[in-house]
Amino acid sequence: MTLMAVFIFTVEILATVAGQLLLKRAMEGSNTVGLGNRRVLTLFIGGVAGLTISFFLTIALLQHFDLSYFYPIQGSTVVLITIAAVIFLREKLSIQLLAGSLLISAGIALVSVS
Repeated sequence: MTLMAVFIFTVEILATVAGQLLLKRAMEGSNTVGLGNRRVLTLFIGGVAGLTISFFLTIALLQHFDLSYFYPIQGSTVVLITIAAVIFLREKLSIQLLAGSLLISAGIALVSVS
């Protein structure tokens, strides 16, 4: 894998994580002040933009990598979103959620080395 591919994978994963976090924050805000609020709308547009970037980078990566290679790397977003939600959204991390994230990480590592 080239350095450019690593960079594109990294940007794709970060765009997914950022998009999910921004959309979650926007939807929380829409419950209290409405989707028409400038801050909520900015978060919403940012989330959609992040996921759009992720979508097009995914298409580009699928042109060059097998799905069986790409998808385990893409699976790391689950773990990163969990960690980011705890840090940035102050969500609670239960034992089940922690165990599930660790199992996903172990699975990603196992598939990646095979």
